[in-house]
Amino acid sequence: MKTRAVLALGSNLGNREENLNQALEQIKNFSDSELLAVSSFHETVALTEAGEDETKPSYLNAVAILETGLTVEKLFLKTSDLEQQLGRVRETKWQDRTIDVDLISFGELELVTQQLTIPHPRAHERLFVLKPWLEVEPSAQLVGFGAIQDLVSRLEK
Repeated sequence: MKTRAVLALGSNLGNREENLNQALEQIKNFSDSELLAVSSFHETVALTEAGEDETKPSYLNAVAILETGLTVEKLFLKTSDLEQQLGRVRETKWQDRTIDVDLISFGELELVTQQLTIPHPRAHERLFVLKPWLEVEPSAQLVGFGAIQDLVSRLEK
């Protein structure tokens, strides 16, 4: 049985568009998976622990919808490997990055482990995730938070 997964991608270092395209090419080749939809690329201000930071390089963001036979753990490992292959360095939280691939949702699953929280714990408050997602899935729902359209409307007020 396959599960619908939502991935959020972002890049603010190097050739951001090329970084996103390379990541999407690798996602297309994930075993037992089919890439169903990819949003357009959205440019956004860098987000740090203190909030938006216009002094940092801006991000290009996108959302990809995937149908997969992989377990949530295997999909997470594949996205982590992909980040490493594309030059992601993990030294400090909130640092600039060549690529970031976050697993936002995995079917109706709600999961909290030491490594992974599904749905993503901050997805409901991030327009750079919600707007691209809404673009490719207008009727999408985020488990535990409701309709993406409603979340976007609340955040844009």
